[in-house]
Amino acid sequence: EIRLSLVGSEMCIRDRRNRVSISERPAEVESRERLGDWEGDTVHGLGGNLVTLVDRKSGYLSAYPVKRRTRRQVTRAINLMLQGHAAHTLTLDNGREFAGHERIALRSQCQVFFADPYSSWQRGTNENTNGLLRQYFPKGSDFSKLTVEAVNRTVARINLRPVSYTHLRAHETKAN
Repeated sequence: EIRLSLVGSEMCIRDRRNRVSISERPAEVESRERLGDWEGDTVHGLGGNLVTLVDRKSGYLSAYPVKRRTRRQVTRAINLMLQGHAAHTLTLDNGREFAGHERIALRSQCQVFFADPYSSWQRGTNENTNGLLRQYFPKGSDFSKLTVEAVNRTVARINLRPVSYTHLRAHETKAN
């Protein structure tokens, strides 16, 4: 489906062709038993944005700064972040910045799914992790001068923080 929508004073094309609903996502993604099932989003700041990906099993965060939330910049950032990582699925929201989903699927060899509109809980891992990022970059932060290196330092702090594993089932905590 192609829809026209008014964004600010500009008319934008919102391309929804070939999007696959989260209801079609394999059931094994819900179990969080394998690496490579990602959730993605964007975090907005003044003069820039962060594209974020979080692995559903490990909670591993990857983030990349982009000046604008365009299809081209966001697609490039996601493809860069997925390089060298297992990628089975990627679940996104319905933002127009994800219109390059077919290119992402082709390049990363993963299936891309879209959450239902206004259902951010369907990508809860990513939403919660973006909340951790906001501790370092509060709403209204100036992203215009963010570098990849500065973002990587912050992401490393988040990825290396102590994590409670009380949510794991008993068999996941036992050594084999």
